[in-house]
Amino acid sequence: MTRSFDRAAFFQRYGVGLALILLIIFNLIVTPNFATAQTLAVNLTQVCTIVIVGVGMTLVIATGGIDLSVGSLMAIAGALSPMFFTGQLIPIPNLYVGIALGIVFPILIAGVFGLFNGWLITRFSIQPIIATLVLFIAGRGIAQVSTNGDLQVFKVPEFQAIAIGRVLGVPFQVWIMLAIVVVAAFVLHKTVFGRQVLAVGGNEAAARLSGIPVNRIKFMVYGICGMCSGVAGLIVIAMNSAADANLIGLGMELDAIAAVVVGGTLLSGGRATIVGTLLGALVIQLVRYTLLANGVPDPAALVVKAGLIVLAVWLQRQEQA
Repeated sequence: MTRSFDRAAFFQRYGVGLALILLIIFNLIVTPNFATAQTLAVNLTQVCTIVIVGVGMTLVIATGGIDLSVGSLMAIAGALSPMFFTGQLIPIPNLYVGIALGIVFPILIAGVFGLFNGWLITRFSIQPIIATLVLFIAGRGIAQVSTNGDLQVFKVPEFQAIAIGRVLGVPFQVWIMLAIVVVAAFVLHKTVFGRQVLAVGGNEAAARLSGIPVNRIKFMVYGICGMCSGVAGLIVIAMNSAADANLIGLGMELDAIAAVVVGGTLLSGGRATIVGTLLGALVIQLVRYTLLANGVPDPAALVVKAGLIVLAVWLQRQEQA
């Protein structure tokens, strides 16, 4: 007996990949100079930070949570990093030691702030949207206070290589993004921790009864999300040769959530796909590029992005119905 074709399930599973293929075909036909290495590099560098933050957001949403603080944590990491390799915090006799400290410590600090989010949620049973709203507001203030609201401009090619350096002709930030995606996808789908993350999001009460340390899992995913935000913040300042606490990561929480949802991760938790998040971010970026390259104003891209999110959520609801 043949099963009837489930359109909602088909588009939920393969829709983002089909959309990406159709966008590429459309641009190859319509958009001038689309099939060039420069166009590919531009689109990939535009999407890297969204994907990196989206990886952390995927893990959080997989547990049934949400993190609104990612943009502010990017700002904190981006504001602190130049203070290390420029010697503002402590004198650093060796530039490479300063760069190492300027990479490692801001990422760890962003991770600690992520753990703070997890602590609020697990210790006080605060709803994730409220708990992370604390650092959404206060985090950017912390970044601004740490720099006195000043723009930090620097020219340190050794540090900037993490964003604009190239390996085999590909921007180094793309390799960072791919490494994070591969590692996160392996962890989510091939390890006990990953299965526990999905179990918590699928049915928290059942997960708790089966012996899964629910609070510890939540605590960890928010810490990982914070560290991903820290990495993205460093890439942003390396690209711009400047750190502006007022602008780093502004609106990133919405872009990351959009990539996760369009990629097929359930907002209610229990099912997640890291590769889907990568594809979702590429679709959103390519839609924006397509519109701009063909003379459509940038605000129209925001409307289309909103439409993609609505469509993705609608497909999820159809599949769950």
